[in-house]
Amino acid sequence: MGATSSVSEKSVHEFTVKDCKNKDVDLSIYKGKVLLIVNVASKCGFTNANYTELTELYNRLKGQDFEILAFPCNQFLHQEPGTSEDTQNFVCERFRAEYPVFQKVRVNGQTAAPLYKFLKANSKSPYFGHSIKWNFTKFLVNKNGEVIQRYGTTTLPLAIEEDIKKALED
Repeated sequence: MGATSSVSEKSVHEFTVKDCKNKDVDLSIYKGKVLLIVNVASKCGFTNANYTELTELYNRLKGQDFEILAFPCNQFLHQEPGTSEDTQNFVCERFRAEYPVFQKVRVNGQTAAPLYKFLKANSKSPYFGHSIKWNFTKFLVNKNGEVIQRYGTTTLPLAIEEDIKKALED
């Protein structure tokens, strides 16, 4: 289950994903932007702290070629039970999020979303292995669409701010 299949893509910009309303989004629209890609859940013990800090981080950096891409995932103890639109509404209403929430995805296993297969295969941290351990795993992606760092659930978004700023300077 944890093994990552090989991926031929060299950049997140080569992927098309679905937004929360099931419309295609070509990730090439994010060329030239630093991305923080996060698998999110609304019923997790880490929800409040992560969403609060994601919103604060986004508000601080949104004018600097920075985007957060949130992907709901129900794979960990069914902590994202609603629809993708439910997640979008929850995040916007409760946390005043302005960043996009995409369609619910699987992040592990044979049916993992191709984007997540790419992110895991291109993460350079041997500590994490080839699977996502829990909700709110974060991938920092540079302006060229390459994974530059992976962070676990307990690393809160504001702790990543300096890494993001460094990526924005590159």
